[in-house]
Amino acid sequence: MLKDNVPYYYLDKDQNCAETVLHIINDEYHLNLTEDDFLLIGGFGGGCGCGITCGALTASIAALGKLFIKERAHATEGFMPMCGEFVEEFRKALSSIECSCLKPKNFEEGKRCMKTVNSALDLFERFIKERS
Repeated sequence: MLKDNVPYYYLDKDQNCAETVLHIINDEYHLNLTEDDFLLIGGFGGGCGCGITCGALTASIAALGKLFIKERAHATEGFMPMCGEFVEEFRKALSSIECSCLKPKNFEEGKRCMKTVNSALDLFERFIKERS
């Protein structure tokens, strides 16, 4: 299960939600991302630092891109609708895609938003299995 590694990345390594989700998906699906690649997603944690779109969601979409885009998004048939479908499933499962809405419900002292990260990874895992 993807979420088995959440405590290591999220708590032990003190990564944000976006970094944690992308690291775990990278490990499981062998995306071959470099440590420098993870710098690209860091700013998406905390809803881009201002409470908008959840970093766990944005990292999931980035991982979908790495998994499915062959040349570019516009040339990958069905990719954009797939992203939209993932966003809607995320919204249904977690009740929002906004960090400012998710954090008050899921934040726990000492664990931060680990519930949200776990839920996002469960959703990603199911989403990919349905497409395999």
